[in-house]
Parts: sequence; C-alpha cells; structure tokens
Amino acid sequence: MGSSSSEVRPLSDEWRRSHFDYREPVLGQNLTATLRKMRQECPVVHSDAHEGYWIVTDYEDVLKVAQDWETYSSALGISIPATEMTLPAIPEHLDPPEHRIYKRLINPFFTPAKVAPWEEPTRALVTRLIDDFIEAGSCDFQKDFARPFPGLAFFELALGAPLDEAERVNALSTAAQEPGNPQAKALWGELVQWIKDFVEQRRSQPPKGDVVDAVIKADIDGRPIEDVEVWGVIQLLILGGLDTTSGALGQFMIRFAEQPEIPALLRAQPELIPQAVEELLRLDSPFAGVGRTAACDTELGGKSIKQGEKVMIYWASANHDEGEFGDADSFDINRRSNRHLTFGAGPHRCAGSNLARLNLRVALEELTKRLVDIQIPEEAKPIRFHSVFSRAPLSVPITFTPGPRLGTAG
Repeated sequence: MGSSSSEVRPLSDEWRRSHFDYREPVLGQNLTATLRKMRQECPVVHSDAHEGYWIVTDYEDVLKVAQDWETYSSALGISIPATEMTLPAIPEHLDPPEHRIYKRLINPFFTPAKVAPWEEPTRALVTRLIDDFIEAGSCDFQKDFARPFPGLAFFELALGAPLDEAERVNALSTAAQEPGNPQAKALWGELVQWIKDFVEQRRSQPPKGDVVDAVIKADIDGRPIEDVEVWGVIQLLILGGLDTTSGALGQFMIRFAEQPEIPALLRAQPELIPQAVEELLRLDSPFAGVGRTAACDTELGGKSIKQGEKVMIYWASANHDEGEFGDADSFDINRRSNRHLTFGAGPHRCAGSNLARLNLRVALEELTKRLVDIQIPEEAKPIRFHSVFSRAPLSVPITFTPGPRLGTAG
C-alpha cells in the first residue's frame, strides 16, 4: 500500500480519488454510498494503494472490461484483490480459448434442467435448518442458516462430498478469504489438501455421473487432465458454491429487517419471489467485484491504462448505476429492465447461476413464510462483513415471532 494512503482520512474526497483501498474496514459500512460518489466524480480512477491499481465503477465501463478478455486478462497474475491462494482457480484464472475448455466441462451440470430435480431435497434442507431455530424466536442467521445451507446443499447435490465435512470446508474457505488474516496462506493450503484427499476418495469410488467425475476423467485438448487442473476446478466450484450464496442470504436478511414491507409482500405474493431474487441480487451483490490485468496499453473512461496495470471492476457499483437502473438504490419488484451484473459478464460469467437462483428462491419461499417480524437487535449493529470484497456478513443476529417446527425428516 502506498504510504500516502494512510495520511488521509478514509472515504474522504482525496482518499476516493487517489488512495482508494478495497480492504479499508470503514468501507464495509459505507460501500454503496462511497461507490456512488466515485461513479459521479471519478468512474475510472487510479489508486496508489496495493502498489497501484485502477478502479472502475460505472455500468458501461464495468461491462466493457468484463466482456473484453483480450484487453483485460484474467490469466496474467491477478493481485487485485490480493490473495494468498496457493492454487489457481480454474477456469477463473484463465482466458479463452483455454478458459472455454474447462467452462464447457462444467456448464452441462448446472443448466436449469440439471438443477431442477434438486428443488425438493433443497427445500427439505431449508425446512430442517429453519426447524432448528424457529421455536426460539431468535438466531444468528448467518451461523444457523446462511452459512451452512449452501455448503450442505452443494456437497450433497452437486459435489457428492461427505456432508459431515461441509462445515469444516465452509469455515476454511471463509477464513482464508478474510483480508489481513495472518493464517490465510496456511488455510488455503489446508483447503487444497482437503480437495486433494477428496479427489483421491472419489477416484476410488464407483462413478456418480456428476461434475466431479466429469472433471476427473476429462481430456484437455486430447490429453488427460492433470491433477493440478482437477484440484483448481474443484476449488473454484467450492468457492463459487458456498461463499456467494451465503453472502447473498445474509444481506437479504439485513434488508428484510430494515424494510419489513419486502418480506410482507413476498409472504402475501410468493409468486413474486423469483423476480424479487433478481432485484435483491442487484441491490446486494454478494460478490462486490473482480480483478483483471491490462494485456496491452488501452483507454477507458478517458484514462490511459498501461500494459500490466491492475484493474478492479465493481459489480456492486455497476448494479447501482442510475444510468442503467432508474431509482437504483430502491427495491422495485416491478423493475422493467434488470440487467444486473451480480453473476458477472462475458466469458467468466458464473457457471453456477442457475443453482444459486434455485437455492435463493427456495430459501426465500420458506423463510418469508415462516419468519415474521424480523428484527436485528440494536446491540448487534452495525453488521460487520467478513470481507468488504465478498460482502458476506460475519454475523446477522435476528429476532422474530416464534413458530412451530414442521418436523421434516432428514
């Protein structure tokens, strides 16, 4: 980080224009307002933090960077956001045409038709998790629902992994991605070791016909896939399948407590939940942004970007751009156009978006039906986030009217 960034007040005009640091803790509580000012004042701006990088905040330029992989590369060593990852995430850290090979390997297992049969077991899991706290009238929503739910669902339905290991893997991935965690490198190493052991376990078992089998047996341009490639693909599946859905659910619950008219509407008209999911994903992007590297000298927003310079694009800012979304900071269930970028854009668009939508829809159908008068106790405010980058809340304590267990098996 440039030394000058510590000499100015965080979130001040000078900080936004010259020293913006995505890891600044204060930013976590003021992300939407700060990005709004940057869109208005300096939509493409260079920061001297983290050895220098560009921040892009308006919709058109964010979309341009995401789609133009030849100019803005994912394969040239991403250091923004900084990470202690010990293994490349495949295919996220690749560009076409190599990227397409792995994407075609994964995509068939996450189509709408492929994930549709998972709805019933997903609903049973959601019901069981709610049953565990519904009678108490209070819970830590992040700990008791948002964090375990996507991990358990993904392990059982998509990954074919032992359910009793989901909690550990969830904890590892969450802690490894926490900015400034001195144990991050060791935690990434532990996660990779789990992946290696899991792959060996699956190789010794009869085929399940799932995405893991497809990856293990894949041919890459006529050659057998290498172990490091298998591990990298499984790592990306885990990161994409757990943290983002967890972060979205936590943010949704915060919004429900702040705007009780939203869950009341969805309780009265559950048929609106699919479009509510899209609007909530736009408002509360669980994945704030992503990094790229300029593969050549270029120009963006009137600024000259040099080959090798880092560029960070903010989905969370593009999704609030008034030029694309009227009354962008408000929840509008009847929004006519909602081309949000929460799942990304271009070749690296999230392969698991159909699964995420299924999980979020089923979760909201049951949560809005069963949790009434949701509130966050004053002593729990402000909510803190495990990372201002991933936007996953650390903890979301809530109270609500106690209700009965439904007593589903499982």
